[in-house]
Amino acid sequence: MSVVGKTLGVSRSNLHARVTGKANPRRRYCKAQDAAVVPLMTALVAVRPTYGYRHIMAILNRQLRATGASPVNHKRVYRIMKAHNLLLARKYTERSGLTHEGKVVTMRSNIRSPVGSNQWRLTGSLLGRLRVHLLERRHHPRCVHYRRS
Repeated sequence: MSVVGKTLGVSRSNLHARVTGKANPRRRYCKAQDAAVVPLMTALVAVRPTYGYRHIMAILNRQLRATGASPVNHKRVYRIMKAHNLLLARKYTERSGLTHEGKVVTMRSNIRSPVGSNQWRLTGSLLGRLRVHLLERRHHPRCVHYRRS
């Protein structure tokens, strides 16, 4: 048994459990409590066909709390709705070939743009205004609101 386990790359205990039949085979998800929730879900989806599983879960939990039952987890709602084909159809939109039609502004040609997450792209007159503002602040450091008239 150990030689077979080493050859297959499986632990000896795992092989022994499989041979003797003690390992439980994996089965599909099925809980007895789901039977009480499925009719409520199907009724909600029939009334509100554009709602996703999160909205359905919120309304369902409101109904369950009103009757004194415990609320249902969103993962469980998704699992049940998927098993019973109650989920919304996913939206797949094909993107056309992305083309860049605008003008990319750089400091000089053949370099990467220095724009990052914490930097601004400055163009033309805005760059000139920033330079004037910085020069004014250098000459008048204490006067923050100084404006040239």
